[in-house]
Amino acid sequence: MKSPILRALMLGLPLALGGCGHRPAAPLPRGPAAPPSLLGDFIDDYGDRFTISATEWIQHPDSGYKNTARYHIVRWDSAGQFLIAQNDSANPGAGGRWSRIDWLPLTGMPPWNWAFCLSAYDAPTAQAAAATTIARRDTPKTGCNGYPFSRMRRTGAEPRVR
Repeated sequence: MKSPILRALMLGLPLALGGCGHRPAAPLPRGPAAPPSLLGDFIDDYGDRFTISATEWIQHPDSGYKNTARYHIVRWDSAGQFLIAQNDSANPGAGGRWSRIDWLPLTGMPPWNWAFCLSAYDAPTAQAAAATTIARRDTPKTGCNGYPFSRMRRTGAEPRVR
């Protein structure tokens, strides 16, 4: 008689691994809803365009990017000012991996409303991305791993040329 595990494997049945010490990773806690100020269409200070919804962060092909980069948001942490997203499998790099995007509000810098730092972009798990803490909001000019946070403004808020 074959073992129950071997039989399940041969039949393609899922295994219950509770008794062998294997436990699936705990899911990330769901944070509050997405901050409305971060939702919509934006352009950063490098000319790249973004569309951000409660469930997706899209960087459109512009300024040297040939493909769209898409991130599927699984957690917003408004108190911590970051989000966790899984990179789309079709992204040009790190497809299927995990990202952490930190943000900070900008005041007195019109037309710039807020800025972001891609703190993690190639993490193996959502938990690993959430644990990445390189963003330093107190020094936004160098606080993104030695680089500046990318400033964002709504599209349609382009400065008028005279």
